[in-house]
Amino acid sequence: MKAPFSPYLTGIRPGLQVILSRLTAAFDYVSILATDSKGLAVRISRHQRSVSDATMTTERGVVVRVCRDGLYSEYAFNRFDPAKADEKADEILSALRSQFAVLKATNSAVYDTPVLPDEPATLFVEKETGMLPEETDIKALVEKLVALQEAAVAKDERVIECMVNAQSTHVCKLFLTQNRDLSQSYVYSEGVIVPFMSDGEKTVNGYEGVSGIVGPEIFDELASHLDKAVSTAAELLSAGRIEPGEYDVITSPEVSGLIAHEAFGHGVEMDMFVKNRALGKEYIDKRVGSDFVTMHEGALCAEDVTTYAFDDEGTLAGDVVEIERGILRTGVCDALSALRLGVKPTGNGKRENFEHKVYTRMTNTIFDSGDSTLDEMIASVGHGYLLEGMESGMEDPKHWGIQCIIKMGREIKDGKLTGKVVAPIIMTGYVPDLLGSVSMLSTDREVFGNGGCGKGHKEWVKVADGGPYMKMKARLG
Repeated sequence: MKAPFSPYLTGIRPGLQVILSRLTAAFDYVSILATDSKGLAVRISRHQRSVSDATMTTERGVVVRVCRDGLYSEYAFNRFDPAKADEKADEILSALRSQFAVLKATNSAVYDTPVLPDEPATLFVEKETGMLPEETDIKALVEKLVALQEAAVAKDERVIECMVNAQSTHVCKLFLTQNRDLSQSYVYSEGVIVPFMSDGEKTVNGYEGVSGIVGPEIFDELASHLDKAVSTAAELLSAGRIEPGEYDVITSPEVSGLIAHEAFGHGVEMDMFVKNRALGKEYIDKRVGSDFVTMHEGALCAEDVTTYAFDDEGTLAGDVVEIERGILRTGVCDALSALRLGVKPTGNGKRENFEHKVYTRMTNTIFDSGDSTLDEMIASVGHGYLLEGMESGMEDPKHWGIQCIIKMGREIKDGKLTGKVVAPIIMTGYVPDLLGSVSMLSTDREVFGNGGCGKGHKEWVKVADGGPYMKMKARLG
C-alpha cells in the first residue's frame, strides 16, 4: 500500500496559500514547511512496558521562512485555523517586521545572503509501505515484543535483562513557495533487541537492530536476531583486553558505517565551511584516502530511515559522491550555506522539527563496495582484528581526528580467526591516514539506520550509514 498523505495538511493547504500570498507581497522570498508526522514507540523490559505515540520525528506544525534585503528570519506555529488565515498572516507579518526592526535598530551584525532561488517544481510522493504506525494493533505488537524479551531471558541463565524497542513514524511534509509545491509521505521503522548478561562481576550487552523505509511489519524480523544478540553478549562476557598498538584491521559493515559517519560526517557538512570550522574545506579535490575509497552521501544513495524526496528547504534529494577513488570532491550543504559558498545545495537541509532551524545534516553516508570476499581479506592479515559492533564515536572536524568505540574485536593470526575476542576497543587516528591505508573492500555492503545524530550536543535527526567490510591499518587501544 501507499503511505497516504496527511488529510490535515491537505485541509490547511488553502489557508497556507493565503499566508504565502500575503507574505510574498512583503518579502523577497517566502517558503512554508508544514509537517504532520504520526508515530508509535514501544519499549519492553523485564520491569517496564511503555507505549507512546512520540518518536524522534513525530511532530505537527508550520514554519515560515522569509528574506528581505539580505536578511532571513523564520516564524513557527502549531495551531492554525485555515478559516482565519488572514488573521494568522497579520500575526506573522507583525512578528517578522518586529524582528527586522530590532536588527536594524541595534546595528546587529548580519550575514548578508542572496535571495534563495525559487525554480518551479511540483512533486507528490506517497512511498510504498506494508503497514502504517497509526493503524498498528498495539496490543498484538506488545505481546510479540514481550515474547521476544522473555525468550532472551530464558535463553541463558546469565541474561539478567533484555530491552526490546520498536518505533515507527509516518512522515508527511508539505513545502510551498510561489513556484514550488512539494508533498511527500513515507514510513520508516526501526527496532532493537538488547540483552544484558552478567557473571556477577562483569555486565555486558549484546545489540542487534533492524531498520528501513518500511512499516511496522519489519518488527517481525527481530526474532531472527535474538540468537546473535545473546551469543554476542556471551562472547563479550569472556572477552579479554587488547594490547594497544597499530594493527591490520577488517571493519564489519556496521563499523565501516561508523567510520563514514565520524570521518566524513560533520567534517564535510558545509555550514561548517562557512564558519571555517572544518579541515575538510581545505581538502576539496585533494587526496583523503586510498584509491579503494569511494563514498556517497544523500537521501537517494540508499533506502533506509533517512530516505526522502525533498529536504526541509524544498531542495530535491540527491546522491552526492563525496569521495571518488580517494579524492574528496565535495561536501554536503543546506540551501543557505550553498548560497554563501557559491555552490548548489545537495538536499541536506534538515530540521530537528518545525520549531528548530535548518542545519546541514547527514542522511545516508556509505562507502562503496570492492571486489574481495571476507575470507580473502582475513587470509591476507598476519596479525590483526576483525572489528564488529559499534558503541559510539566522535570527531574533531577542525583537525580531522577521529575516535570510534567498537564493541568487540576477533583476533586474526596467520590469516585465520583464532577464536580470541577482545573488548571494548577504542580506535583513534587522523582521518586521511586511516582511509589512506584502506587496501581491500568486500563485494557486499549493509546500511544501518538505528539511532540518530546530534549537531554538537543538540539538534537530533535521523541518519543512516554503512558500507562493506574494509581492510585498513588502525591504532587500537
